[in-house]
Amino acid sequence: MDQQKVIYLDHAATSWPKPPEVIDAVRDAMLYDTANPGRGSHAMAVRSSRHLFNARKQLAKLFRIGNPNDIAFASNTTAALNLAIKGFLRPGDHVVSTAVEHNSVRRPLEYLKHALGINVTYVEADPYGSIEPKRVEEAIVPSTTLVIVNHSSNLLGAIAPVADIGEICRKHGVKLLVDGAQSAGILPIDVNAMGIDMLAFPGHKGLLGPQGTGGLYIHPEIDLTPLLHGGTGSQSEAPEQPNVRPDRYEAGTPNTPGFAGLAAGVRYILNESVETIHTKEWRLTQLMMEQLSAIPGIQLLGPSVGQPRTGIVAFNLEGAEASELSFILDQHYGIAVRAGYHCSPLAHASAGTLEKGAVRASVGCYTTEEEAQALVEAMKEISAHYPAG
Repeated sequence: MDQQKVIYLDHAATSWPKPPEVIDAVRDAMLYDTANPGRGSHAMAVRSSRHLFNARKQLAKLFRIGNPNDIAFASNTTAALNLAIKGFLRPGDHVVSTAVEHNSVRRPLEYLKHALGINVTYVEADPYGSIEPKRVEEAIVPSTTLVIVNHSSNLLGAIAPVADIGEICRKHGVKLLVDGAQSAGILPIDVNAMGIDMLAFPGHKGLLGPQGTGGLYIHPEIDLTPLLHGGTGSQSEAPEQPNVRPDRYEAGTPNTPGFAGLAAGVRYILNESVETIHTKEWRLTQLMMEQLSAIPGIQLLGPSVGQPRTGIVAFNLEGAEASELSFILDQHYGIAVRAGYHCSPLAHASAGTLEKGAVRASVGCYTTEEEAQALVEAMKEISAHYPAG
């Protein structure tokens, strides 16, 4: 099938297409600035370093971060979350998290339960994915050191009340780690106003950058144990990892062309505005939900029509397997969606779909109303072959 004719509704996994500015920035960096940043004083190395600092500056502006050097780059959100979780927690610590978390949070926590003896409480969500801040507060005990919350569920699209949870964390002297995989570049984020101590984010989703990019904002009062140890280009004479940020958390050669592209993606978002992008995506989800809900046999997941959500619409069709629907949409209609468990079994358990998974359609800033309508029309035709009841 002609790639240019694909109706791409898998933005929650990776955004596509990328803005032309992002592609140009990656190409130019590959052509002219592929020296190791921070590892030399020659002109090309200096230009490479500027690409990284540029990306940090743009991200600091987007997330209202005072010092760009408090952003540690990583290869993706998973790596950033592992740095935050494994670098912060100590034996005997208690963590409060939620029942809509991605495996990128759950699996490191489950690993540390066995490796360090930490304790974890997963606060229940309602069937639509909503988290009640009061339940988070009730789960905090004297040994609680960290609360981890998914800003928006990658299955249900529900938006967590991060600012309210941040206020609770401050009240109890507990740190807050936010998984921004589905919110960075899509929802307004102000780390100080929202009480966020650490923010993990991907470069390749809502920030419109290339794959292989992401990062972690670390509050200046937090010192994490580095996940990687090795060369940083600074304090090379010392046997220990340097204390200076961001070098302390960025051992090895970084993805300079990728972060050059990420800087361009963030500039695009700042010019368009997060609010404009979110409003457009919300309208498209409402269009899909209103019409999909009228098709006999379709069950929608997540917040109801008219309620706040990110650009995700997950659904099932009675009598059909999610993987089967995804295959039909791809092969017969040229519509790219994702089916299965989306690395979020906790969210599926909350929604009551743990045994069957779901189809997930997710929109992005380039998605058109015609593309959203195409999914609806395709499901109308497909549903005729699976009579409800």
